[in-house]
Amino acid sequence: MHSVELFSGCGGLALGLSRAGFHHKFMVEWNADAVATVAHNRKRGIRHVREWPLEQADVREIGWQRFAGLDLVAGGPPCQPFSIGGKHRGQEDTRDMWPEAIRAVREIQPRAFLFENVRGLVRPTFAHYLRWIVAHLHHPEIIRGKDEDHVEHTCRLEASARPDSYRVIVVQVNAADYGAAQKRHRVIVAGVRADLEVEFAPPAPTHSRERLLWDQWVSGDYWRRHGLKQPRDTAIAATDRVLVERLRHMDKAPPGKAWVTVRDALAGLGEPDGKANHVFQDGARVYPGHTGSPLDQPAKALKAGDHGVPGGENMMVRDDGSVRYFTTREAARLQGLPDTYLFPRSWTESMRQLGNAVPSQLSEAMGGWIAGILARAHAEAAAA
Repeated sequence: MHSVELFSGCGGLALGLSRAGFHHKFMVEWNADAVATVAHNRKRGIRHVREWPLEQADVREIGWQRFAGLDLVAGGPPCQPFSIGGKHRGQEDTRDMWPEAIRAVREIQPRAFLFENVRGLVRPTFAHYLRWIVAHLHHPEIIRGKDEDHVEHTCRLEASARPDSYRVIVVQVNAADYGAAQKRHRVIVAGVRADLEVEFAPPAPTHSRERLLWDQWVSGDYWRRHGLKQPRDTAIAATDRVLVERLRHMDKAPPGKAWVTVRDALAGLGEPDGKANHVFQDGARVYPGHTGSPLDQPAKALKAGDHGVPGGENMMVRDDGSVRYFTTREAARLQGLPDTYLFPRSWTESMRQLGNAVPSQLSEAMGGWIAGILARAHAEAAAA
């Protein structure tokens, strides 16, 4: 299956989609540092990455008709306009690229699309704009008029007598539920061309907090796996105690896999040694609202920050209670990038890229979900 990708960043979304079986025909990213990171790894022959046709360009200057009819359009439109950590100006922010994502769908008419964004997009503040995004993706061919605002356009889109061009769903997900070692809440906006006549439902989670707590506080397998003695029950987080007690009265473990913790993700890496992006970064400290990620839970979501790297989300809390910043290598592991994937820029710039990236575990799960839908549509059409 073939795809194009907008807003590729340092490659988190693309890597997961590649692992899910999509072959990228074109990728575009405007940020020179992110492009340099991908180019560095492409030259090194990293699996999947060596085949990526990434170009540095402004998506507003790309004509997409040459890719008409391929399988998937994907991308993560810049999240800052809708992020709680950003200026949250929404459609008034010049970085809002949802109109460009929709234009790509209109010009390519792919079999499916898959877009990722921050959960701030579903905040009440942006309800009308999200309504416009969804309505426009149902009918990408109905273009907004020159003097028409998005509210007027939404009304016209929703009143259209035309059959929908795409079936669209909006799903709120936690990346930890799909194998990422981060509690990273995101919104997935996905669609399948209506003429494929296939129903699709949100993807089922594969990992759970319940299974992690079972492995930690019921079976104890988690601690044994890491060569540690199981802590006393007093170490159970207050927010987990009721659930742990309920789990202890169950006859068997919850289905599925356990959430991946920071300790799981960083196993075998050791303390910073100055090699392969694993370099100690001084200056981490704790103050109210600025705390690190405990080792035995998925990490807090890595963040790029509006003016540099916010340390609270990018610190670990070690077993002795001390904190330090994640190294670039550790952050890359939390994002599901292999240890062979190197970042040639500074720690601050690399962490910015990683904070903006889609965890590859999440994108692989979402890519596999879309690939399954398209395969089922093909099979149903062949059988008809």
